[in-house]
Amino acid sequence: MKLLSEPLVSEESPCSYIEGRNWRFTYFFALEVTSEELDIILSKGWRKFGMYYFKPVCRDCRRCIPIRVKTDEFILSKSQRRVLRDCREIRVEFKELECRDEIFEIYEDHSLSRFNKTSDYEDFHTSFYTQSCPTIQSEYYIDGKLAGVGFIDVSLNALSSIYFIYRNEYTKFRLGTFSALKESEYALSLGLKHYYLGYYIENNSSMSYKNNFHINEKMDWDTGIWLNENDFVITER
Repeated sequence: MKLLSEPLVSEESPCSYIEGRNWRFTYFFALEVTSEELDIILSKGWRKFGMYYFKPVCRDCRRCIPIRVKTDEFILSKSQRRVLRDCREIRVEFKELECRDEIFEIYEDHSLSRFNKTSDYEDFHTSFYTQSCPTIQSEYYIDGKLAGVGFIDVSLNALSSIYFIYRNEYTKFRLGTFSALKESEYALSLGLKHYYLGYYIENNSSMSYKNNFHINEKMDWDTGIWLNENDFVITER
C-alpha cells in the first residue's frame, strides 16, 4: 500500500442519512492497495471511493453498521426470487474497469432522478475510475441497451459493492436488488467468502434494504467482531 496521507478526522456536518444528527469520518488516501490489504481494510469497517478510504467516527452514534453476506450460505427470499425471474432476460457482464461516455450518462441520470443532483465528470472519474486497489465493473443490458453499471472492489476473500447506477427508465426491474444478487453469486463463483454491501442503517429506507440479504453478518464497532445476523443486537446510540 502506498499511503498518500495519514488518517485524518473530518469536521462534523449534518448527516445525510439520519435527520437531526451530525456525522464525521476518519479517512486517508492510498494507492497500490493489494487484495490482501483490502481484505483487512474491509474487515475493519472501512469503505472507499477511488483513493479515498473512510469510516464513520460520529461522537454519539453507531447506526452505520458494516454488513456483508456469507456467499456460501446465501438464502433467496420470495421477493428476491421474483426479481431474478423478472430479470431473467437481462444480460450481465463482469469486466475490467472501462470508463465510457454512456456510463457517465447513466450516472448523470441516476444522480438527477434519485437525488436531484447534477453531476461533475471529474468527480465521477475520481470516485470510480481512480483504481487504488483491484476493482472491476458489472454491466447490465436490457434488449441490448446498457441499463446499469456496478463498481466492485476485489479483495482476497470478498467482493465489495462500491456503488450501483442505473437508468431511471428501468426502475421497474429493481436493478439495485438484482445487481446485489448477481454480484454475490459472482463472488461465490470465484470462491470468495463474502460480499460486502456497505453500511446498513435500520431507520433509513435507502440503507435498510441491505438486511434483506441473508445470511448476513454485521460488525460490532466496539469490538470489531463480525456477528451472525441472529446474534447482532442494535443498540440505540
